[in-house]
Amino acid sequence: MALDKNGFKRKSYSDLVDSMSAKAKEKFGADANTTERSFLGIIIRIMAWFFSLLWQDTEDVYHSAYRKTAEGAQLDMLLPYAGISRNLADFAYGQIHISGTPNHFIESGFLVSTNNDIFFETIYDLTLDSEGKGTAEIVALDVGVIGNVGANTITEIVNPDADVTSVINLLKTSGGQEKETDAEARERADITVDGIGSATTAAIRTNLLKISSIRAAKVIENFKDEVDQYGTPPRSIQAFVLGGDDEEIAKAIHEKKAGGIQPYGTTYVDVLDLSGEIQQIGFTRASKVDIYIKVKVGTNSSFTSDGVDQIQTELIRYIGGTDANNNTYAGLNMGDDVVVARLNARIFNVDGIEDAKLEVSKDGVNYDNSNIVIALQEAAQTHFNDIEVMLNV
Repeated sequence: MALDKNGFKRKSYSDLVDSMSAKAKEKFGADANTTERSFLGIIIRIMAWFFSLLWQDTEDVYHSAYRKTAEGAQLDMLLPYAGISRNLADFAYGQIHISGTPNHFIESGFLVSTNNDIFFETIYDLTLDSEGKGTAEIVALDVGVIGNVGANTITEIVNPDADVTSVINLLKTSGGQEKETDAEARERADITVDGIGSATTAAIRTNLLKISSIRAAKVIENFKDEVDQYGTPPRSIQAFVLGGDDEEIAKAIHEKKAGGIQPYGTTYVDVLDLSGEIQQIGFTRASKVDIYIKVKVGTNSSFTSDGVDQIQTELIRYIGGTDANNNTYAGLNMGDDVVVARLNARIFNVDGIEDAKLEVSKDGVNYDNSNIVIALQEAAQTHFNDIEVMLNV
């Protein structure tokens, strides 16, 4: 049986060859030659090969019915049952300040870039003021995190204009993201299913995590008659949120909170309820804990020229933060400790690593190999500039 109470078991190529050979001997006699060089054996093996592909397709169809095993488009069709859809790739947006001839008109689509050729264009027409200054909204030409660049990096004018003398972005660009992977989508779906419904902390957290710009969220409730250790008043809730927009966060909390329960926090936003009354929704911004890392690695001939960057990226993928290519990773959830053993394991994902010794720090001064404890309202993060890699080739 291929399908029974234990699930689906695909027949392999060798299984098919064995069963087809046995059937041939049953039909043509026990002396029938079914070896791989005989005519009958060759026919059996050709047929078994194509049948094995059909079995593989059948197994894929079976697994595509379950969120835990479905992939690609099949997973996309199952995600709505968990109340979400896959986060698609998006462009980065920002602003540039333009200087030039007073009252000069600049048509939308004006091209600018960083010095390493990451291109942006203005979204709307702009006329410089009487002092030759103006601010324009820009969008990256390439989709994804490549468009998330730092402040003061967009300084190049791609198509020279005699009436434009300089451009600069005083703030970093943001919003660029890659298409959510299957693993990331499944994890988010699991969280969402846990929080189906309303009026529970799980439901509020789930609603918050549906906002793609929120990296992590925790929601606690205080049943006691006294203020808890996080400052939460009695009979109230407090959401700790990393990332996201204030208005979106407040709306998400209001949609799922129980009636008559106060959402407490250090930030308050007015939200209009269904009766037309204004409700003050509170939440607290999570504290970021900067993690500094020193790594000593032994390498062999397989270690590539960009190996140091790869090591940094592997560590950043685990903790969360920004790598040398300006890619941003979510990493650990809020309240998750930084475990040194898991960091060490990440290093060996890079080719050419023979040995590794790693130390971590919260202040960039005192390093050791102990795990870093992260509080419930905190989230660890790191940056490629905070990771020092020393090679011992």
